[in-house]
Amino acid sequence: MSTSKILNKAISWLGLFFFILAAYMIYRQLSHYSLEELKTALFNIPRINLGYAALASFAGYIALSTYDFLALKYIRKKLPAWKWILTGFVGFSVSNNAGHAIVSGGAVRYRFYSRWGITPGDIVKMVTFSGFTYLVSCFFLIIIGYVLTPEHAFGGNDSTQFSTLVTMLFSVVGLAVYLWGSLYYKKDLVIKGIAFKMPDFKLAVKQVIIGSLDITMASLVLYSVLVCFVKIDFVTFLGAFIIAQVLGVYSQVPGGLGVFELVFANILPGQDNHAVLFGALIAYRIIYYLMPLIFSGIVLFLYEFLRKDEEDVAG
Repeated sequence: MSTSKILNKAISWLGLFFFILAAYMIYRQLSHYSLEELKTALFNIPRINLGYAALASFAGYIALSTYDFLALKYIRKKLPAWKWILTGFVGFSVSNNAGHAIVSGGAVRYRFYSRWGITPGDIVKMVTFSGFTYLVSCFFLIIIGYVLTPEHAFGGNDSTQFSTLVTMLFSVVGLAVYLWGSLYYKKDLVIKGIAFKMPDFKLAVKQVIIGSLDITMASLVLYSVLVCFVKIDFVTFLGAFIIAQVLGVYSQVPGGLGVFELVFANILPGQDNHAVLFGALIAYRIIYYLMPLIFSGIVLFLYEFLRKDEEDVAG
């Protein structure tokens, strides 16, 4: 077997490796709690709220899958909807838990898309484009989050407020540069033989909208399980969630563990609220992280099993 084929096979199997890693990471996160604590966290929440949270989680992962649809448009390729939805759902359920989204999610995408005729170079373009989709939506949402989040969420000292302001201004510049480039920058950027070009303005706006919808749906998961215990308006909550989500992703801590606790503990002062937040965050991690990972694992197993049967029949 040639070196390139061995390398391609190894990269393809990395997708399964990162799935196993994601399962281990979510296990480590939830292993801090006893089975009784996990049951209490879920059973104390009204069923209707759990239903809303599950629906929001499902809608959020559909929005995440749309990253792949936009990436296919970027490379000017078409695939049946079930293929990019399957790939996006499995890819993001893995990267959300394993961390290092470009590597872990990229390995999953390589495993799927390489089978469907997408070249390695185009897969690199897709993964890079999806990374920028999240980046520009983060720029936009940080700006919104800065406006919506109360000042005490990040401490009352001047240095913290200044750093938050600098981050927001950096986001304004970053978003403005990206949108300007989509309008006026037409040259290709060649990196190791792969030519990247700026998406057109219409596609860039879609990146911002889809990325924003994804994070908004994720926020509704936590809000649905928290609002039945704590009176907090959705606008204030959304601003805090945006900041916590973005910081969690860029900290590369799987699931943003610890970041949510830090931000929301400042927003919800008092020991009683801390206990409620503890239970709500457990429920959030189960609904938004664990359940999609289990579902994608079942789907991945069935897909691989059926594909093996087809190969056996063809052989």
